[in-house]
Amino acid sequence: MIPRTVMPISLRVGSMAAVAVSLLLTSCANTAQSTATSENVAAKKIPAKLSANTSITVGAPDLKVALELSGQMDKLPFKVKWANISGGPQCSEAFRAKALDICSAAEIPSINAHWTGLDTKLVAAKFRKDPIANPIYELGIAPGAHIESLADLRGKKIAYSPGQAQGALVLRILKKAHLTQQDVELVELASTGDVYPTALGNRQVDAAPIADVNIKRYLTKYGRDGGTTIQHGLRDDPGHLWALTDSVSNAQKSAAVRELIKFWARAQVWIDEHPKQWIDGYYVKDQGLSREDGEYLVKRSGHPDFPADWTGAIERQQQTVDLLAKEQKRKDFDAGILFDRRYERVAADATAGEGKTP
Repeated sequence: MIPRTVMPISLRVGSMAAVAVSLLLTSCANTAQSTATSENVAAKKIPAKLSANTSITVGAPDLKVALELSGQMDKLPFKVKWANISGGPQCSEAFRAKALDICSAAEIPSINAHWTGLDTKLVAAKFRKDPIANPIYELGIAPGAHIESLADLRGKKIAYSPGQAQGALVLRILKKAHLTQQDVELVELASTGDVYPTALGNRQVDAAPIADVNIKRYLTKYGRDGGTTIQHGLRDDPGHLWALTDSVSNAQKSAAVRELIKFWARAQVWIDEHPKQWIDGYYVKDQGLSREDGEYLVKRSGHPDFPADWTGAIERQQQTVDLLAKEQKRKDFDAGILFDRRYERVAADATAGEGKTP
């Protein structure tokens, strides 16, 4: 087969999506050869005592709601400024502007941050207890694409976002299917909003990883025309609190981050144990979703798992680094430098004996 190159695609998806695509691809193109210095903070002692006047800026809107709903917000032992941002691209920009200390993100943003000269650390890790049965993503299949298994992806057009978790998942799917980038046509497209479902429904791509309520909505809207999804059968569940290294290098801020992790972990357990309150308070009132959508999302999310030992998480992160380095022609590096293991046990210890979390 003639090798296929990565091709951009133009879709009428609104100005926000266009801006996101521009920021994402410009960042990848202009700073591909830059790497972060990755300061080693392991020897820096986190103070046992935290000053109540310490302030950190947090980008985790869902955590803010969870703390309010669970009655824990007023118990935070430090000052917090809430930034209405989350996810890799937004957090990266805020980190670079020194406008954010910590945020929630998946695994890929910290890897790309290293490759683009931004020094950050992963300070908390959350997974799903049964990740294969409770995946975040499914592979959306366009009507008429004739894809029933991963092997059928050969020769197909696949939506691809190199700087996002969806992009790494596509590469992992190809590897699992014993395919290479030359066996398919990767279509560069940032996964924001309903961009991927729209591209699938319009048959501008044959396959695309879609998540959460977009799965339900895609099948509802395009199922009658033949739109489907298939399971990829891979772990896609990493969730992290992600911090600027400058912030966790500061003694008092590092202590505030430790306390925040405790509240974050307990909040995840509260969400797991109070699905009705979470659906009503977050999905319906805060996010504007229907109750049916909220129930669908809660059912998909499974139960949280906070490992007290990050060895397995780091090994999986290393596999992702190795794969991305090879497929995106980047410089390989030790994934362990992305993790601040001073916080390794904090979440697990904070939730020990609580609810469904070990």
